Amino acid sequence: MRPEILFPFFASLDTLPGIGKKTALLCEKLCGSTVADLLFHMPTGFIDRRLKTTIAKAPETGVVTLEVVTDRHIPAPTRKSPYRVICHDDTGTIQIVFFHAFGNYPAQALPIGEKRFISGKVERYGAGKQQIQMTHPDYIVSETELEKIPEIESVYPLTAGLSGKILNKAIRTAISKMPALPDWQDPAMTRRENWPDFQTALKTVHAPENENDLQKTASAKQRLAYDELLANQLALALVRRRMRKASGRQIKGNGKIRKAVLDALPFLLTGAQIRVIKEINADMDAPMRMLRLVQGDVGSGKTMVALMAMLNAVEAGFQAALMAPTDILANQHFATTSKLAAAGGVRTVLLTGRDKGKKRQEILDQIASGQAQIIIGTHALFSEDVTFKDLALTVVDEQHKFGVHQRLSLSEKGKSADMLVMTATPIPRTLALTYYGDMESSQIDELPPGRKPIATRVLPSSRLDEVAAALKRTLSDHNQVYWVCPLVEESEKIDLAAAEERFEYLNRLFPNRVGLVHGKMKGNEKDAVMQRFAAGELDILVATTVIEVGVDVPNATVMVIEHAERFGLAQLHQLRGRIGRGEKASTCLLMYADPLSQTAKARLTAMRETQDGFKIAEEDLTLRGAGEVLGTKQSGQPDFKIADLATDQNLLKMACNDAKYIMNIDAELSSERGKALRLLLYLFGKDEAVKTLKAG
Repeated sequence: MRPEILFPFFASLDTLPGIGKKTALLCEKLCGSTVADLLFHMPTGFIDRRLKTTIAKAPETGVVTLEVVTDRHIPAPTRKSPYRVICHDDTGTIQIVFFHAFGNYPAQALPIGEKRFISGKVERYGAGKQQIQMTHPDYIVSETELEKIPEIESVYPLTAGLSGKILNKAIRTAISKMPALPDWQDPAMTRRENWPDFQTALKTVHAPENENDLQKTASAKQRLAYDELLANQLALALVRRRMRKASGRQIKGNGKIRKAVLDALPFLLTGAQIRVIKEINADMDAPMRMLRLVQGDVGSGKTMVALMAMLNAVEAGFQAALMAPTDILANQHFATTSKLAAAGGVRTVLLTGRDKGKKRQEILDQIASGQAQIIIGTHALFSEDVTFKDLALTVVDEQHKFGVHQRLSLSEKGKSADMLVMTATPIPRTLALTYYGDMESSQIDELPPGRKPIATRVLPSSRLDEVAAALKRTLSDHNQVYWVCPLVEESEKIDLAAAEERFEYLNRLFPNRVGLVHGKMKGNEKDAVMQRFAAGELDILVATTVIEVGVDVPNATVMVIEHAERFGLAQLHQLRGRIGRGEKASTCLLMYADPLSQTAKARLTAMRETQDGFKIAEEDLTLRGAGEVLGTKQSGQPDFKIADLATDQNLLKMACNDAKYIMNIDAELSSERGKALRLLLYLFGKDEAVKTLKAG
């Protein structure tokens, strides 16, 4: 149960003035459904309304507050014309302009002959800039309501239908209702950094009252960012401690099956693969539970490393499971792994959501009896009816597609099962700390011999016909081509139409040699097309990004990516990694539509200049921010509301060290600071981490 002192933070938004059910839904879309979510929605700037002047002294442009008297109304002569109101003070006249004025609002807001205070942006025009107007004042109030115009007003990211005025009012009220919380930070550190306490920081960031407050907003925001990062690091440390406390078991095979499989391989393992396998074996041999992340660039041979770990478990008499994020990838892992495992006499089965009825039951029986030694699957492995005889190792592929608790729930299927997590999305060190701080880490930083670099070219969409014509040469050399069209959720129908249109265009040029794969197709339809492409029955595969992860067709030597400016760097790098898997030289063509933003230009330049996934990941973090890089905006993993991992790396290192220090001296969070830190964890939604502690 959440402590009572935090109840005001977790109240629903419609408990605040000016927020009804409809506005609450808009706020939820923007930042979340609780008062805490609103308080952690940071302003991007401020409007200074402190300039109270006369009409004559008003600047050429800028925000001012004026005291005026209304002279006359000039209603709009046509629907497209503005409604004008003429007002004056002792120094001159001002015209107030309303477009699409609602009902009789101007007449009610500015009654003739009465004094009003107006605040908004002024503009001067005409000869000598003598005429002055204000379009849609932000505030129109009487003398008794003057306090409704804030001297300094925060500017927030908004969503359609939600005004900054409503958001400001709600946030200011929320701040005034905040209970005083004990400080969870080390006082020596806050003094050293010159940071305010949590409440003062929130108030300074959202509602600065003077110049002094405005200057302090940077240190106030740093304090809040540090709070958020410390909550993240402490939660990971607590999860890791729980995993470590659940003592694992020693898994040490005799090496016979692994030797048989390695002897059957047509190639030798790389030095990096051998090093990482040793690190994994040492973890599995230790009495503590393994929790290890393996990072390796596209094509670096992670599957082989995972197979060696799974065979180690099988040699010791246990089962191992590998979970992939999509049916296509699970099928491919099964095709590769089952063949290799068979060389050592090991039985591998595949379980996906598509397996139904009798077939599914047969697979479940084999898993429960232990007849199936290696089990490969998708989310279907989470299902309640999946029971393992003795699961000792779980391998999770493309971890960022799964939340922390999903990966834990699969390992709960075995008695303290060891866990190996693999990703082909190289993760900048900052993000590895933030999202995988509960894990040891290994890097496969070497590609298998014979992999040729991929030539990457950037060209405008206007050269489409040239590119299509050039494919004739590629196909005549018996090579295959991926042609990727982007798919963005907001415009799925349009993008789907673009993919279908491109398929028809290429099919006219190369009849019966082109296939189409997109997210709206049924799984078995997708698989059928992919299989025809892999078997060489199709020469060109037009696809939305469903081919991004793991598909392996060594004969594919050309990758065309349309609207490359729409993709993130890591995604472009993943896509490019689908080619260059055979002996022949490969080419990736990045096609873009003008005009290009600075970010898109930087992204395409980085792709042209390097093929090092780790360099690309660092660049991606700088250009896009963490939530985009890891795909957390879609996957339900934490996305930071206050901290910015591209700029707050020094804060992250501090938080990482502080979390380690706290775990060393007060792992149960039972001291005075520890109890306050429990509040911090709840406040930033880390309830699961608090549950790992003994008492509440």
